[in-house]
Amino acid sequence: MPRINLLPWREAQRKQRLKNFGIAAAAAVALGVGAVLYAHATVNRFIDYQEKRNKYLEGEIATLDKQIAEIKELEATKERLLARMQIIEQLQRSRPEVVHLIDELVRRLPDGVFLKSVKQTGNKLSIKGVAQSSTRVSAFMRNIDGSEWLDDPGLDVVETKEEGRARNSEFTIFATQVSHANPDAAEETTK
Repeated sequence: MPRINLLPWREAQRKQRLKNFGIAAAAAVALGVGAVLYAHATVNRFIDYQEKRNKYLEGEIATLDKQIAEIKELEATKERLLARMQIIEQLQRSRPEVVHLIDELVRRLPDGVFLKSVKQTGNKLSIKGVAQSSTRVSAFMRNIDGSEWLDDPGLDVVETKEEGRARNSEFTIFATQVSHANPDAAEETTK
């Protein structure tokens, strides 16, 4: 005899499929949510790690900036000290020049010429004096021109004044002092 199943088996099969689909969908959603959460946590961990590295680098950059500022300050101090040392060395080398200058003025002074004042500004000299005649003033200028310590004489004023029977010429001469205290000569003598 044939067996006939009258139970609604298709309905049970459909419910089983729907149940299996719900379970698979829930598992897929849970797996997707888990993957998203894991990715989010991983990205946050990378961001935190990079922020820590950035903070460390910013701290090191600030430390290096302070060190660079200190180095620049030290270099500026060094430059100032070197400039002072050069000025002191130049003054040490030029100290005897005043003696040579006065000695040279005395040696180049012809008879009948008397100096009233000698003023020095830098390497420029202003010499004021009195001479018995204007020819003695020109002789004094020629003597200055032939000097190794004085150069470039120039006459500014010559006034002839009569005092009693004597006629005197008051003059102002400008000259340039020649410096023999150059650093190249000092270096050559030390070699």
